[in-house]
Amino acid sequence: MIAERSHGLPLYLDLAVLRFLELRRAGRTPTPADFGTDFPALLTRTLADLTPDERHLLRAVSLVDAFDLPLATAAAGLSHLSAAARLVERPFVRHDPFALWPYHLHALIRSTLRTADDATDDRWTDTDWQRAAARALAALGAQWQTSSGPDRRLLVGCLRQGLALARDHRLELGWLTDAAWAYTDDYVWEPLPLPARESGDGELATAADALAELLAALARRQHEHRSVTASRLTRVIDTGLLPAELTEMAVYYRARAYRDLGQSDASRDGMRLVADGGGRLAPDAARGLAHLARATGDFPTALSTAGALGWRGRGNRVLGDIHFAHGDMNQAATAFATARTEAEQHGNTREQAIAQAHLALAYAFADPDRANDEIALAEQLLAGLDQRATALTLKVAALAREASTLTDLEGARALRAEIHAAGINSAEAVFELALALHHAVLGDHDKVRTVIHRLHELAQRGDYAYYADVAHYMAGLPLPAPSPTTWLDGPDAVRTPGGASSSRTGRSVSFDSQVSPVGRVSDCWRRRRCRDRRCRTARPR
Repeated sequence: MIAERSHGLPLYLDLAVLRFLELRRAGRTPTPADFGTDFPALLTRTLADLTPDERHLLRAVSLVDAFDLPLATAAAGLSHLSAAARLVERPFVRHDPFALWPYHLHALIRSTLRTADDATDDRWTDTDWQRAAARALAALGAQWQTSSGPDRRLLVGCLRQGLALARDHRLELGWLTDAAWAYTDDYVWEPLPLPARESGDGELATAADALAELLAALARRQHEHRSVTASRLTRVIDTGLLPAELTEMAVYYRARAYRDLGQSDASRDGMRLVADGGGRLAPDAARGLAHLARATGDFPTALSTAGALGWRGRGNRVLGDIHFAHGDMNQAATAFATARTEAEQHGNTREQAIAQAHLALAYAFADPDRANDEIALAEQLLAGLDQRATALTLKVAALAREASTLTDLEGARALRAEIHAAGINSAEAVFELALALHHAVLGDHDKVRTVIHRLHELAQRGDYAYYADVAHYMAGLPLPAPSPTTWLDGPDAVRTPGGASSSRTGRSVSFDSQVSPVGRVSDCWRRRRCRDRRCRTARPR
């Protein structure tokens, strides 16, 4: 009878063995009639064989993916661990000593417990299930909030289980709000997969639904086109389900997606809204406004904004970007190195990786040998982090490092396709600038003009048009028309080596085809050619 009813399901056989042994322990002789039931009925009979406390615990832990003794006890509303210790000895409780929470129930048991007819005297009402879910959610929050130190694994585990509980039982977010901020602050972006809703309609009906979609969109943006990210975040914002501070998070990251897509006006509106709100992301939004000013070539505004950002707004990294755009690689490298040091002092691995990748990019244009070490360090810092834009910056740095030595451009074409698929406008512009460097060093002005044409196409929305100016300066080509770019000291200081220095930037090197295409030392063109073995002149060290 057991074999026939099991339909080969090992879980049925496990429960049948358990029931068989319970009947024997109770002094009865098991008969085929005791097992002439399907799985839900067998589970119900198994439930009846447990003690009242064990039944409460089993129902409570069916609400979570995994548990330990304190979590099970708290979810069941009991005051002692002994019943939980007995329950986990039952064969239907699975044990994984290496898991964050070592115990779990089979998914079929979890779902059946909620739907099967329960003939026990202490069966739970809908209110009991709701209260148990609230207790489990509170217990998860307590575990995260009372942990001895930063524990990313615990944070992600509590978020994933807590979001599912809050979503399925329409609970208030509570500690999940702070956990969401902790998740985004680290910029690691592990996925937070939640089990599908029973309805399967994908509707955002609760605050937990909206928060889960928000965090999923932020994590997936590392693997999706930025237009998809913007669309998903708009859907979250439009629900109106999130509290104001989490809505601010969605607005900020949508503004970042708009910026990457080159939709500057929409991005500026979002950044200004967040900056004016004075919330947690106000410094980040102020940095976003500085980036937008730089993207349009308004460098005085970008510089004045950067000066007020400080560490929280990543002011040194913004300064590095401004110096890089002007060809002042010495000042850019100094600013990026300072930004990296600040991030290290604050224990921010993600920001370290970003600053280091930008530092590697600056050296890739200015000093290929030094760039080798900087790229290697950036790769080390990026290991284990899911940061698509930073990874693309590093790949562009590797391309710029090889300028004039590339034997073919197949790798460059593949990188262009990867950047285009990501939908990051700024990365496309810097990529084309690296190609312009390659062709300019080799003296191939026709190919430089082709790159300039692509840069003009990228700048149709009004962003990063100054890179076309820079490409002209690299190849010593005249600008076809006056540039709308507002350089800090005018175009001559950018184009001419040893041009006018500024007390604001301390710039003393610049772009020039005859001496320094991107602010290198005065013999950097000769160094490039020596590296390519096109010049027999001994390379200075």
